[in-house]
Amino acid sequence: MDGANYLNIWARIILPLSKPALGAVAILSFMYHYNDFMGPLLYINDNAKYPVSLGLQQFRAPFGGTAWHLLMAASLVTVLPPVIVFFVAQRYFIQGIVISGVKG
Repeated sequence: MDGANYLNIWARIILPLSKPALGAVAILSFMYHYNDFMGPLLYINDNAKYPVSLGLQQFRAPFGGTAWHLLMAASLVTVLPPVIVFFVAQRYFIQGIVISGVKG
């Protein structure tokens, strides 16, 4: 790598070594933001812009009139994207956790 500039060193050495850690951070960040409940509840006023977690809360009816079959179907649809993301990126997630662990 004699004569390589900083961008070339970053692209050929640092980025490939940090790919598992970046993948783990990306998965955990996606899970956090996908399941966030209180932040959007505080900041968003329009029901059409609610994320999936708040939309799922709309299926519950007050005073015990909840349609449980619709709530469970919506729960299944809500859980599918994080599960798919996890299984697609599982290799990077496991490598990122193993690399960041204590070595000794």
